[in-house]
Order: sequence, then structure tokens, then C-alpha cells
Amino acid sequence: MNVYRVEPPGTPRGAIVVVQEIFGVNGHIRNVADAFAADGYVVVAPALFDRIRPNIELGYTGDDIKQGRELRGQLAIEDTLADIQTAIDSVKPAGKVGIVGYCWGGYVSWMAAARAKGLACAVAYYGTQILDAQTEHPHCPVMLHFGKKDQSTPADRIAEMAAKHEAHGAKVFLYDADHGFNCDQRGSYHAESAQLARQRTLTFFRQHVG
Repeated sequence: MNVYRVEPPGTPRGAIVVVQEIFGVNGHIRNVADAFAADGYVVVAPALFDRIRPNIELGYTGDDIKQGRELRGQLAIEDTLADIQTAIDSVKPAGKVGIVGYCWGGYVSWMAAARAKGLACAVAYYGTQILDAQTEHPHCPVMLHFGKKDQSTPADRIAEMAAKHEAHGAKVFLYDADHGFNCDQRGSYHAESAQLARQRTLTFFRQHVG
């Protein structure tokens, strides 16, 4: 499995696993990894589509979205979580380990919080499939970011999620934005929401990872 790994400029505060969207470890994911490394963390972004074939890197056109969904459908969550566990284990020497995922990666991060070992916390951005996995029980602190305009995550289901998991410490935030609001390569990018979500995420990592 290929991994995009970035080292921080000084002594690591800990480590973060960045989980891709359905578009592979593309430019956006590498930028996200670079930014967290600049904040002081060892960062790894595993190429989860390598189980299908290596070097899959997609953009955000309609054809790319279709292809990404087809690729995602070929992966069993158990296999993906095995790869995530490998990524977690690979960065443990840096200290505590957090995880953050976007789109499909948000769902993977949620599942990792419930099933993987060695995570200090987990963050998920607009993970649509999370709403179908509400019976999972995270074993570490979790933060979830959703867009109010995202039709794939209806407000009533987010409210249901919040009611079920906030009592156990999960933090659920809503933004005046659509799906993919954190990605500046998408038409749905919303700078204000992206900045606020990142501030909250970084504070969360500072609290639980270092």
C-alpha cells in the first residue's frame, strides 16, 4: 500500500492519519496532509484504493465521481479498516494518533473510531454513510462536521445522530455549506465553513493528540 507521508518541521506533537475521499490520494488530500504536518504532526494518507490498483487519483468531474463511487463499492469496510490499522501502527512512534477523513473517508474515520485500536480521537467531514452506521460505538472522542445544504445528510438524521452520540461525548457541528465544503477544488467549497471546521479540528487534535 502506497502512503503519502509528511514529517513536521520539528519534534512531532503526535500523528494524524488522513483518510481520502472517493477520489484517491489526490492533490487535495496531499494539501490537507501537508497542512497538518505544518501544524506539527507526522501525517500519513494511505492509498486505500491500492487494493484495487495503484496510483488511482481522480478529480471532481461527473465522470470522476461515478468512477470513485464504483471503486468505493469494490472495497469491503473490513479490508479498509485493516489498512487503516496498518497506517495507525506505522506512526505510533510519533506519539498519540488521531484520524481525520473526508467524504467516504469521514465514514471510514467513524468506523475506525469504533473498531480500530490505538486512536486518541477521530474527526469526520461530511461522511454520508455515517448516518447508516449510527449503531457503531466509538471508543475515542469524535468530532463530526456536516453541511446544512448537503442533501445526502438530511438534517433530521443528523439530529438523530447527535441525540444518540453527543451524550457519549461526540461533537457534531453544522455549517451553512454543501457536501465537500472543505475542498477548494470543488464548486461546493465554502471558505468560511472550511476555516471554522479546521480551527475546531485542530483544537480537538491539540486536546487529544498533543
